[in-house]
Amino acid sequence: MADRVDYQGKGLGLVDPSKGRVAIPNTLRANLAQNAPREDGKDGGTVIVAPHPTYRCLIAYDPGFVPLWKAKLETINVAQMAASGRNDWNILDRAGGAEPLPFDGSGRFILPAFERKYARIDDAAYFHGSFDWMMIWSPRVLMETAEVDAFIKEACAFACEEKGIVL
Repeated sequence: MADRVDYQGKGLGLVDPSKGRVAIPNTLRANLAQNAPREDGKDGGTVIVAPHPTYRCLIAYDPGFVPLWKAKLETINVAQMAASGRNDWNILDRAGGAEPLPFDGSGRFILPAFERKYARIDDAAYFHGSFDWMMIWSPRVLMETAEVDAFIKEACAFACEEKGIVL
């Protein structure tokens, strides 16, 4: 994966309440398209959505990241086994429940109902690049999460303010 680009950028997507459709912000969509071009040359492709390993939000990445992510998680599991003498099945099980989803040329995809519920995403989703993946947050949950950096919180608040969303 030498040609892989990092997920950098941020933005707010409005979520269609009936279907859960949301659009990946332009910069991040361009990163995703570069990492996972369609074989037929058309716009769009596949985005994989999974729970974040720590926070109550989601992560999204391209199919090419799967073997890299799996290898990282297997390394963590081996270290866990060495330290405690037991497997932590949750390490791989959580990531294994990821959903591969089609996205169109405008970056629109359907965020599944359970994932929206888990991440507490309702009318808006804040996307933030984290190099390996994009984080997808409920703006309200992001603002309530103490460990989140002030820059990320202020960027989210600014994006919400621009769209008229009151936090």
